[in-house]
Parts: sequence; C-alpha cells; structure tokens
Amino acid sequence: MKIIDLTLPLYSGIPLYPGDPEVEIEQLQTLEKDGWNMKRIHINGHDGTHVNVPRHCKNDGKTLDDYKVQDFCGECVIYESLEDIQSNQGVIFRQDITMILAQVIVKKKPPFIGLSSEFEIDEDVEKILLGNDIICFERLANTENLPKSFFFHGAPLKIKEGDGSPVRAYATIK
Repeated sequence: MKIIDLTLPLYSGIPLYPGDPEVEIEQLQTLEKDGWNMKRIHINGHDGTHVNVPRHCKNDGKTLDDYKVQDFCGECVIYESLEDIQSNQGVIFRQDITMILAQVIVKKKPPFIGLSSEFEIDEDVEKILLGNDIICFERLANTENLPKSFFFHGAPLKIKEGDGSPVRAYATIK
C-alpha cells in the first residue's frame, strides 16, 4: 500500500485567510530545563489543512460532534468531469469550484469534497456546500501526486461543538 500525505505543515507565520489571527507555536518547556519538550499551539480551527462542517456557516448546522470518524474518510476520486461527482465517493478538486459546479455537487451529494491548497474556496460556494451538509476539506497538499481514485483519510480533532478542525489528511493507494 502507498500513502500520500495531503497535509500542509503548521508553523508560526503560515499563510492564512486574510484577517485571521496568526498561528503561534511556542516552546514552553525543554528537555534540558524541564526534563521534556512541550510546545503550546495557538491555531484557529480553519488553519492549514482542515475540514469544515455545516456549523461553520449555519447556527443550526451540524457540528463535528454530529459525525462519526468514518464520515471523514472514504473512497475518493480526482475531479475531471461531472461524471466524477457521485453520492458514494468523495471528490477532490484541483481547480476552483464555481457556483455552477457547486450546484451540481449539491444535487449529486458526495459525502465530502476537498480542494487543493493552490486554491481558496469562494465563501458563497462554501456556504452553498456546507448549507447542504457537504463536508468540505480545504488546503489539501500534494494533490498533483494523487491517482484518479484512492481512499481518503482526514479525521478532525474531536472538538466539542466544533465548526471545523485541522486534519492530518492522507490518501492510501492499493
């Protein structure tokens, strides 16, 4: 089995959505002084490679608590044509998702979609997708290394009433 890491590294100064607070990763304790190393991480739920759920844009939308861990993984394909969007598999996009494409996604209802880190999802498109209970992964790295089909993994942290979370995303290929 081959594994392709789809996760961007988190670090102080990582590029963020305009206006978001900066990521800060600070050394709190060191092996030499304290007997172990420990870092404090100040991040937003939507920094780096992350997943968004409906609560991100709807007060009554599903939170991370409303999903099982298996909802964040599954068979997946790289989008090349409208036929790739199916209700039984996730879809990863290596291009912008237009409003017209978003409407097709909503109609066909894949369990989740993902977007390459080369693109920023349009806010109106994201609201349409999340408003229709489609889980959205953003800032996926290394999508150019993915084959047409693979198994996607992107489990979030278990944040109570969370609207999104960083993920360690990866693909497994048989």
